Amino acid sequence: MSHPTYIAAPDDCLLRKDEHRRWLAKTGMRLLEFGAAAEHPQGGYGWLDIEGKLDAARPVTTLQTARLTHVFSLAHRLGVPFARAKVEHGIAGLGLLADEQHGGWYQGQQEPGAATIKHAYTHAFVALAASSAHMALGSRETRELLDRAIDVIDRHFWSDDMGLCLESYQRDWTQLDDYLGANSNMHSIEAYLALCDATGELRWLDRAVAIAERFIHTHARQHDYLVPEHFDRRMTVLYDFHKDLPADQFRPFGLTPGHSLEWSRLLLNLEASCLRHGRPAPAWLLEDAEGLFAAAAKHGWQADGQPGFVYTLDWDKRPVITARRHWVTSEAVGAAHALLVRTGRQQYADWYATWWAYIDRHIIDHDRGGWIHELDESSQPRARYWPEGKPDIYHAFQATLLPLLPLAPTPASALAHSPWGELA
Repeated sequence: MSHPTYIAAPDDCLLRKDEHRRWLAKTGMRLLEFGAAAEHPQGGYGWLDIEGKLDAARPVTTLQTARLTHVFSLAHRLGVPFARAKVEHGIAGLGLLADEQHGGWYQGQQEPGAATIKHAYTHAFVALAASSAHMALGSRETRELLDRAIDVIDRHFWSDDMGLCLESYQRDWTQLDDYLGANSNMHSIEAYLALCDATGELRWLDRAVAIAERFIHTHARQHDYLVPEHFDRRMTVLYDFHKDLPADQFRPFGLTPGHSLEWSRLLLNLEASCLRHGRPAPAWLLEDAEGLFAAAAKHGWQADGQPGFVYTLDWDKRPVITARRHWVTSEAVGAAHALLVRTGRQQYADWYATWWAYIDRHIIDHDRGGWIHELDESSQPRARYWPEGKPDIYHAFQATLLPLLPLAPTPASALAHSPWGELA
């Protein structure tokens, strides 16, 4: 069974239109040109302000460096002339951000003697960057980074007994946090699919299925397909986690509809990857992907009566943080595309068109470039819960690229043949 691009899409949907596909490629290229300014002179990638200028006063982070290394690896596969140098800059930057004494990566630039926590979330993005960069360049440096990322995951983050990723440690790996997060495990699935394509090792698929079964087929299924985010190490849901800090940047209280959408797409990528590699693909992957999508659309979209996705919900499915985050709608179009080409159902074509129209009208900054990261309840720009700026092109760029690709293999592998060349 295969999932070629557009094979099941209705004849009249946007994905069938050359104009839309050219628009995706053009929009993606603008994002790459915008994000190129994030190159930091001290190494790695930094923070872009709302004008797209580097804010050199902000420290370089491993997360931002890894995400942009991944993005520019895809751009290199697309034939973008300046992308190779950006990938090499990112690889060098990740080298500078590595902990040479204890292994793994810091969260960002370190002050001498500063304490640090090593998170699975950050290391998942390092593994994704290493996989994509190695598939793009195939150099000694990318191989070394890839091997190093795999070693850290195997030594510290993956738990065979639990079938999931452990969350975080003190710098020297001696103290493991009792917390477990769905978000870090979700991005580990993304990384593991890329690791499978980069190495040919099918154990990464088995691990991804185990994570999905734990967090989605067990827990999200029991919660109407809205994903519980926070757990302890006994996999008990922490319903009140950060109730007193509901807008925490990476671990907000309650339910996050955007993650239901992101999980939905990843389950279909996982299904397609399993089938591509001759691995059993559980039937529940499609069923759960549809359930996650339906729950996010029902409870997250216009939940307060205004266009856009609210950011978080409480356990009664009432809005908590009503800001509109750009990454949520980016993941929404990715999930709609995946379900559209997987099922051919018109409802997904309709949602796909609806959400791209919202992005074009409210999120893309047609004057200054980049995508506006946070909007208020009226879909007007407002940096209330997230620092002002436009540092992240990872979600946005993938929103423009994934609709041009099959569900498997992963983008860096699929881009051996560039879809952009067909649209020129």
